Amino acid sequence: MADSFDLGEPPQPVQTPAKAEAYRVLARKYRPQTFDALIGQDAMVQTLGNAIKRDRLAHAFLMTGVRGVGKTSTARLIAKALNCVGPDGTGGPTIDPCGLCEPCRAIAEGRHIDVIEMDAASHTGVDDVREIIEASRYAAVSARFKIYIVDEVHMLSKNAFNALLKTLEEPPAHVKFLFATTEVNKVPITVLSRCQRFDLRRITADKLAAHFADICVKEGVTAEDEALMLVARAAEGSARDGLSILDQAIAHADLEGGGVTAAAVREMLGLSDRGAVRDLLGLVLNGDGAGALASLRRQYDYGVDPQSVLRSLLETVHGITLTKVGTPPDAAQPLEERAAREQWAGSLSFPALHRLWQLFLKGHDEVARAALPIEAAEMALLRAIHASSLPDPGELARQIRDGAVSAPSAPVVTHQAAPAAGPVGIAPPPPPAEPEPPKLPDSFVAMIDRLDDMGQLALAARLRHGARLVRYTPPEMVFSGSRPIAADTLSELIAALKAATGQVWRVTLEDVPGAPTLHEQQVAAEEAIKTAAWESDMVRAAREAFPEAELMEWPGKRSMNGA
Repeated sequence: MADSFDLGEPPQPVQTPAKAEAYRVLARKYRPQTFDALIGQDAMVQTLGNAIKRDRLAHAFLMTGVRGVGKTSTARLIAKALNCVGPDGTGGPTIDPCGLCEPCRAIAEGRHIDVIEMDAASHTGVDDVREIIEASRYAAVSARFKIYIVDEVHMLSKNAFNALLKTLEEPPAHVKFLFATTEVNKVPITVLSRCQRFDLRRITADKLAAHFADICVKEGVTAEDEALMLVARAAEGSARDGLSILDQAIAHADLEGGGVTAAAVREMLGLSDRGAVRDLLGLVLNGDGAGALASLRRQYDYGVDPQSVLRSLLETVHGITLTKVGTPPDAAQPLEERAAREQWAGSLSFPALHRLWQLFLKGHDEVARAALPIEAAEMALLRAIHASSLPDPGELARQIRDGAVSAPSAPVVTHQAAPAAGPVGIAPPPPPAEPEPPKLPDSFVAMIDRLDDMGQLALAARLRHGARLVRYTPPEMVFSGSRPIAADTLSELIAALKAATGQVWRVTLEDVPGAPTLHEQQVAAEEAIKTAAWESDMVRAAREAFPEAELMEWPGKRSMNGA
């Protein structure tokens, strides 16, 4: 009997660990898949929805706007809306694509054979456009429409645009063109006139912050409202930029459950701490130069860019001005920031705020161009500190009027006749003399000469050639309405006369003939001189001796108005 052997359990296959799915950044993961998810573009969505419902779809669309507002995403949504067949396969074009049918899923995954995306930055020539023209002649394989999405269309060459014009103007009925660009001014007007244009707006910071808060909930991340508002403001209206910053902020956040904090976002972006900015502005307004420079140096040592400090000061001054005007406060703003702005708004005048804005703006531009940014920032702060102690011109005039401040005047120095009589004495200044008002021109011609002296040459010329004077009684003038003068000329004349004489003039029109214009009077006077000379005895004798003689003007003759 043969021995039997227990071979045991059969060998099990080796289990290889499943390959982890690659991480998708938030900007790609949360790309809008429906028009409802497209934030900040309500007007465009309404227009497209009405066009689809009424079957009034254009054959070419152009989406333009800054980076990251959804141009390419909108083009893909339009492609899904036009080719959606519904879950049961019997649907038609709709503003609410189902996202479940094969066309919707294929377009979302970028694999639909009838939706062709082309990057014009890498396909700029005529040959690339010729391929589109040739392929557009054939019907769609499986979709309702064959759609061409051309991103950054402004990168096409001039010849490529010209080659596309005829097909773009009269494409086959089954073809739609969707263009996207960030620089619409570089697209030829011949192309723009053949497209239905949509200008996608910058997304407001409030909407971006709400969008980021919703994404944080989906990602299981806690984030402070102020941190999300900082991210939204740094995005400058771009959803993609904001999501990239949020991705970085989540990676930068504390892993022990601290979440995304405003302090961490400021540190990550190199922004000034709002409390430090408030302290710095307070030192500037109090005229503490040493304290302000020390505060600036502390922020610089922490790694904050000097230009960012001045930008934060500009934002603070702008916020104080808005608070003074009475605009509602930002809901995401900290309470201490809101209280500080309200306090400054009550103590600072509008001229002081405008002056601070101009000084900080000038300093911001200087720091951006300076070889020594921190030194330029310090000089900008010192300039603002010096200006903060000066009264504004209106307040200074009121102080002089009330006698609180004496008007500046140069001392009068008198010398003795004999040197040995004593030292030089300084006499008290005499009271300032009242300035005499400018004398009004005594004639219409003198008034026009006054305009010439002021440099109002064009206005004076229009009056010489077109004004028929009825009455001149300064400060009042009446012109003939039979030869009307333009309203802007009259208003310009009144303003010029007020500047020249210090008085308000009254200039009107009357429906009477009026005197000839100064130019007509000049021409008539010159003709009279010619006639008198032609009929004089000397010229008559010369004419009899030389029958073909003509009366010529002397080349160096000056006309009556000095021309």
